[in-house]
Amino acid sequence: MRTRRTAVVSAVAAMSMLVVGACGATAEKKGTGKSDGPVTGLRIMVPNTPGGGYDTTARTAAKVMEDAKIASGVQVFNLPGAGGTVGLQRTVNEKGNGKLAMQMGLGVVGAAYTSKSKATLSQTTPLAKMVEEAGAVVVPKDSPFKTIGDLVTAWKGDPKNIAVGGGSSLGGPDHLLPMQLAKAVGIEPKKVNYIGYDGGGELLPAILGNKIAFGVSGFGEFLDQIEAGQVRVLAVTSEKPIEALKDAPTLKSAGIDMVFTNWRGIVAPPGISDADTKVWVDALTAMHGSKEWEAELTKHGWTDAFMTGDAFANFLTDQDKAVADILAELGLA
Repeated sequence: MRTRRTAVVSAVAAMSMLVVGACGATAEKKGTGKSDGPVTGLRIMVPNTPGGGYDTTARTAAKVMEDAKIASGVQVFNLPGAGGTVGLQRTVNEKGNGKLAMQMGLGVVGAAYTSKSKATLSQTTPLAKMVEEAGAVVVPKDSPFKTIGDLVTAWKGDPKNIAVGGGSSLGGPDHLLPMQLAKAVGIEPKKVNYIGYDGGGELLPAILGNKIAFGVSGFGEFLDQIEAGQVRVLAVTSEKPIEALKDAPTLKSAGIDMVFTNWRGIVAPPGISDADTKVWVDALTAMHGSKEWEAELTKHGWTDAFMTGDAFANFLTDQDKAVADILAELGLA
């Protein structure tokens, strides 16, 4: 009896091991996000207000992943504050949460310094760099400045009273752009009257309401208002003219020796598993390769700048140093 009972127990144990092993294989298979249909449960945090560049990029990425059946039920939510560092702190606090990612870019790199954030990007898990975008210098439709030359002449004459607004806090791309522009035209950057707004959603009403003399941000944030005739583009900051804004001169063509490009990417909390990292990278890579994403790049005028893994991690490190150096020159870091 004892021998028979032992044999039964052994058989049950063996069957249990087979069941557990089968479950593990299935879980591992699902972790790839490929063989079992669209990935589910993904959430993307936008660390500023609705309507800005981060918000547009995140919601576009989520829609493409849905439309291309790469992911299902992707949730995008906003957590604005302190130039994106409230969201950065939340991301770092979510250690090990493999379902969460944060849309970010050059603005968060700078804000981490100027806001003296305890959380840093070096603590996050880099997933992918997605797009690059040139900036635009815009004015409301009834502005007295008809050309970038008109603006620069007035700005040089009275920089403290010619307010410029941007959709980022100190250290963000919309702050760095006018500082570099001022330097390029002979204005001391410390004299620039810069007013920062938390994303394009807050910047646009300020431009339209004539609360600032001119605004700067990624040109994609102004496309709807440009088409509607509510704002005018005085110049774009790209090397070459932008297809979506054929009539807008580059700074270079207007005699100002300057090029400026913003970028956006996505990071995850620290300490997520290799399997969760792979799910995100696989999903974003599949998104990048889709015809839906290609169409969105054209629609928004974004430049494809996709990279993942060590390449993106190294890029973040280089950007961090470059921004720290600029802010140190301005006495902000």
